[in-house]
Amino acid sequence: MKQVLVIEDEQSLLEMMQFNLELEGYSVTTITNGKEALKYKTQLDNFDLVILDVMLPEVSGLDICRAYREESSVPIIFVSAKGNTIDRIAGLKLGANDYLPKPFDLEEFLLRCSILVQPNKKQLTIPSEIRIGNYRVFPASFEVESMNTGAKQELSKREMELIQLFYARKDEVVSRDEILNTLWTNDQFPTGRTIDNYILSFRKLFEDDPKNPQFFHSIRGVGYKFTLLD
Repeated sequence: MKQVLVIEDEQSLLEMMQFNLELEGYSVTTITNGKEALKYKTQLDNFDLVILDVMLPEVSGLDICRAYREESSVPIIFVSAKGNTIDRIAGLKLGANDYLPKPFDLEEFLLRCSILVQPNKKQLTIPSEIRIGNYRVFPASFEVESMNTGAKQELSKREMELIQLFYARKDEVVSRDEILNTLWTNDQFPTGRTIDNYILSFRKLFEDDPKNPQFFHSIRGVGYKFTLLD
């Protein structure tokens, strides 16, 4: 059974999250105080996910996240009424895996939790060639070649990084925040539309019908799923 640590001082919300997580089959431990949450710093290996509010009594969620990251890589999702871009970026830079502004949709919340507690898989070796529809992608040279015409074009470093990330996580839902945290860790964070624009470019290049994609799927309110056809 997956173990979830929920740190939230709003009692009604805490009870709602606990109730619905337990319905989904999780074992839930709850904390309502930031100072108390710090005591769990050395017990994080017992948990598969931490759900963390930003504004807590005595010690803020940001400070807790910083302390937890010194000890563990356990997935952390912030839930917070402070949901503007600056706050979200601050949380992600501290090492959180996701950031969900309040009020949030319950179904989306449970889906994001499910994504983060998926078993860690071994790092996939990126092949020398990735086939997407009628195209061959060559990671080493940043090139894409049409199998129909032989025409080639060059991708940017960021485009190739995105394709490699999607390939490594194919058939899984990858959140926008996870993409940002993985690929833009040491750079200036893009706007929310930046990743969407990359996906639109991929669809124009790889999809026969960009409006009905076969490979690059949008999961509303969460992120994307990359699928390779047999």
